[in-house]
Amino acid sequence: MRTGWVIAFVVAMLLHGLAAPVQAEDRMSGEDIRRTFEGHTVSGRFKDGKFFSEYHDANGQAVGHNGNVPNTDACWTIKDDQICYYYGAQEQQRVHCYRVQPIGKLLHLHHTVSSSYDAFVTAEPGNPRHLSDNGKPWYCGGLISQAPEQGVPQSRRLAAR
Repeated sequence: MRTGWVIAFVVAMLLHGLAAPVQAEDRMSGEDIRRTFEGHTVSGRFKDGKFFSEYHDANGQAVGHNGNVPNTDACWTIKDDQICYYYGAQEQQRVHCYRVQPIGKLLHLHHTVSSSYDAFVTAEPGNPRHLSDNGKPWYCGGLISQAPEQGVPQSRRLAAR
């Protein structure tokens, strides 16, 4: 139990100390991000301490929870050398894009607009937590293609559908 607090403290200290911009040579390419995230469960904590865990399905869905709020229409895609997430119905959609920097066994997600959304994560193969859409599937192609300006471009994989 004590080990968990030590790890949480170290991660919190890293989050506060690594807010510097990501240099191009330090971050992952779009293809590296896709290989690391697609078909994997990505779990971690935001800078504010909120925990999240999302399985990145090949169909573009991000199933699981974000800040302990179940995802009901979350999608992900690769845009250049960033991973972008789309949450909510089109009229109220929130878009969050991140550059990804590997640091040892962790990945540092650098939010492209606000460092308050930065996070440290791990990526586990498959869906070991059995995250799902709870029997209410959603289609990501339309959600992403009509997203606010920050997320307009789709990945080639989704556009080819």
